[in-house]
Amino acid sequence: MNPGKLILFAAPSGSGKTSIVKFLMGQNISLTFSISATTRPKRVGEKDGIDYFFLSTEQFQKKMAAGDFLEWEEVYTGTYYGTLKSEVDKLLGEGNNVLFDVDVLGALSIKKIYAAQALALFVKPPSIKALAERLQDRGTENEESLKRRVDKAMYELSFEEKFDKTIVNIHLEEAQNEAKQIVLDFIK
Repeated sequence: MNPGKLILFAAPSGSGKTSIVKFLMGQNISLTFSISATTRPKRVGEKDGIDYFFLSTEQFQKKMAAGDFLEWEEVYTGTYYGTLKSEVDKLLGEGNNVLFDVDVLGALSIKKIYAAQALALFVKPPSIKALAERLQDRGTENEESLKRRVDKAMYELSFEEKFDKTIVNIHLEEAQNEAKQIVLDFIK
């Protein structure tokens, strides 16, 4: 059995990364989704073990101390995200191509570990203004959280050149199709 490959999608919040990943998972492509662990509260409709492994801060920190994560980040103060080694190793061992929806620094950490076995894709909005509008349109941000996300996005955009490829999400359908072609070329 051939070992699987890793496809890492990272982007500032509101860039369309999750929409692209969901689109790819709905295509007839040999991909298995890597579920991240997080301490953030569940959003409406999210399920533990499907969208994320939802952990308390204490549970997460115990796993960090035990070295159970390939990568982890405190994305916002007190809010952690991470990728469990055991989950990825299991999926790769089964010959799966594993698709990741992770933060920018997490993607770079995984890419460093897996090198050529991993493809790191950066999704970005056409502009910071467009990003702020998308975040506002979600209806989930107040003025303070919107500013925090935009500031973080500007920081994350500085890592773009460290990724293998960039997809500029001007029109979601075009970005989805571009991502699909890049992934198909990588896993063939």
